[in-house]
Amino acid sequence: MSGYSGYSGNSGNSGNSGSAQDGFQQLYGYPPEGVWAAPGRVNLIGEHTDYNDGFALPFALPQRTEVAAARRTDRILRVHSADAPSGAVTLDLADLDPAHPPQGAASWAAYPAGVAWALLDAGLPVGGADLHVRSDVPTGAGLSSSAALEVATALALTDLYGIGLTRPELAALARRAENAYVGVPCGIMDQTASACATQGHALHLDTRSLARRHIPFDCAAAGLRLLVIDTRVKHALADGAYAQRRASCHGAAEALGLPALRDLPYEELEQALPRLVDPIARKRVRHVVTENERVLRVEELLRAGRLREAGPLLTEGHLSLRDDYEVSCPELDLAVSTANAAGAYGSRMTGGGFGGSALSLIDADAEEAVIRAVANAFLRADFTPPRVTTAAPSEGAVRLL
Repeated sequence: MSGYSGYSGNSGNSGNSGSAQDGFQQLYGYPPEGVWAAPGRVNLIGEHTDYNDGFALPFALPQRTEVAAARRTDRILRVHSADAPSGAVTLDLADLDPAHPPQGAASWAAYPAGVAWALLDAGLPVGGADLHVRSDVPTGAGLSSSAALEVATALALTDLYGIGLTRPELAALARRAENAYVGVPCGIMDQTASACATQGHALHLDTRSLARRHIPFDCAAAGLRLLVIDTRVKHALADGAYAQRRASCHGAAEALGLPALRDLPYEELEQALPRLVDPIARKRVRHVVTENERVLRVEELLRAGRLREAGPLLTEGHLSLRDDYEVSCPELDLAVSTANAAGAYGSRMTGGGFGGSALSLIDADAEEAVIRAVANAFLRADFTPPRVTTAAPSEGAVRLL
């Protein structure tokens, strides 16, 4: 549930057209040694569970961040984004410090810088590099643009310097970069989905054991579509709201005598809630415990090929995020209610909240009608027009060149 606001990714229609390879050549005057890519992700169900040792069911998007890169003979890291008008950011590896990440217009560079720092902090032999980044993962849309950037950078640097890490190890390193260097206390779900997802499958992730299993998820074969409705309300998770909810959950677990909220069985929830004095903590606990149960129920339905029956669980999850976790916003609520009224089987916000995107499970032949209904509803509410795309489970991080 990570997100960064200084790096302006897009959905493929703005000024960062052209390949990362060509952009690197034009910028640095020599060809890259390779191009690596990592996708954004959609979380089908399982929101704000990952930092509570719970379950999540994300999948990788076709939209991805590409990093063209080459080694340097010194200890300098130069990073450039196709969307950054300020030019390349130059950093000395010896000076990377979580207390002083890049700021202002260069704040997006904290993500690749954090990855380099995490590699060095782990004692791994990374050196200087030139990087050029292009992306079509929208930022601030709840689609894990930051995880895509982190994982693509990690894959590029480890390949360049012959550091043999598994995909789960890459995900853990990328998470450490975001937690310790960027300062967002996210869980492991986003980075794991970006690094480890497979095409045509959702990824069931147990965030305590890090056990993963790939669940077939083929909307097209079932005559369905999964819409991603980007409200274009930007969110920023480093502003304290995310950390407050995490602290509330951890405090509630401690008050209940549990290692984590994952350890409160769904069947015992109603008996446990009165033991919490704080009414806000009771709401947060109710969301996390019921959301874990929804992940397990949706997985069962996907395995049985009963995709349409998962729709009401998506809506149930949204209402929990809206009312108990309080991370929705008017635009997300309008997208969900309008899509459902227009015939969706179910809809929900996806990502950390406070803006971003909603998902909607619909019949394929209802796509035009649902999109039109949502667009008209936003127009009547005087909201910024949403950006609507379809999502299909795609492959995780890969070397392209």
